[in-house]
Amino acid sequence: MTTTPATSATPATSATSAVSVSAGAADVRSLLYSETEDDLRAAVAGLLADRSAAGEVIARSEADGGPYDAALWKALAREIGAAGLLVPESLGGAGASHREAAVVLEELGRAVTPAPYLTGAVIAVEALLGCGTGPAEDLLEDIAAGSRVAVLALSWSAHEPAVTVGAAGGRLTGRITSVADAAAADVLLVPAEDGLYAVEAARIEARTPLDLTRPLADVFCDSTPGTRLADAATARAAVERALLAGAGLLASEQLGIAEWCLAETVGYLKERRQFARRVGGFQALKHRMATLWLELVAARAAARDAAGALADGAEDAAIAVAVAQAYCAQVAVHAAEEAVQLHGGIGMTWEHPAHLYLKRAKSDQLALGSPGRHRARLADLIDLPA
Repeated sequence: MTTTPATSATPATSATSAVSVSAGAADVRSLLYSETEDDLRAAVAGLLADRSAAGEVIARSEADGGPYDAALWKALAREIGAAGLLVPESLGGAGASHREAAVVLEELGRAVTPAPYLTGAVIAVEALLGCGTGPAEDLLEDIAAGSRVAVLALSWSAHEPAVTVGAAGGRLTGRITSVADAAAADVLLVPAEDGLYAVEAARIEARTPLDLTRPLADVFCDSTPGTRLADAATARAAVERALLAGAGLLASEQLGIAEWCLAETVGYLKERRQFARRVGGFQALKHRMATLWLELVAARAAARDAAGALADGAEDAAIAVAVAQAYCAQVAVHAAEEAVQLHGGIGMTWEHPAHLYLKRAKSDQLALGSPGRHRARLADLIDLPA
């Protein structure tokens, strides 16, 4: 598996301009990676190369205890400090921006690592930041320290509880289906009728997901006690904020998936021989790889623009996120499909990691809104008639 920073950054500076202008944006945003982001990438890539090799991920995805590696998460969250990137310094976090978090997600996507980073360190953190209460701040401090993992309890494919959770006297009743990374969470952030609650004792029942590296589970609240973090209006705004950031940074994970698939496929085509010549020398395959490379470059521009818009709190952030998701989701799936097909027979085996990337790409494509849904959202945002 190739996880070197050099591979990840190769097309970035050569094929994208230094600035990007989103629709309606008053200022330009840099698409280049800063020196700090490059250092962070190197640290995360090195950690994943040592502890999250393809064979280990495949083995953990089949394990009875689930795919998570507690030691790997501890190193990522505490030693590198990735869990607290979006947490303010006043609460023990790094006070960094979405650009840095996007770099982490690129590397996690490139290694298809089973870790509750997107769900816990991005979506849950954004929801808690939107609450602005004492209990929410206490939980943010624990997340930044890497001592607890929080996950927002929303259906991974529908973005809303399958059954409305009722609240009475601080106790919750209801069910939420297909919550991503619920099994890895110490605390679940449960949207209820009258606000957002922190719940530690909900019943979890695992489901069989398409993507074994991001497990899903149903969450059951049976008169379960919870700590109220925000009222209904504040909770609604906090969840919307969390989902916007999650969708925007998911594009960076999809970018990492596509980059790995392209690099591995090109490497394989250079080595595989057929009819006494390297397969990569066939013009038709060259054209397919060139097309995919162009798609990847555009996907990087879209993902970086979305991360920059979120980091800057730009007025056009929703537009940038819609563009990124509408495009990057499809590029990741295309790259993974090409990887499986062009690896030939070995690409169809369980031992080769290509299937992990295809399943993650397909799962991500639907996770926070399908490309069609984001295109429809984009049309509304820029007042484009159907």
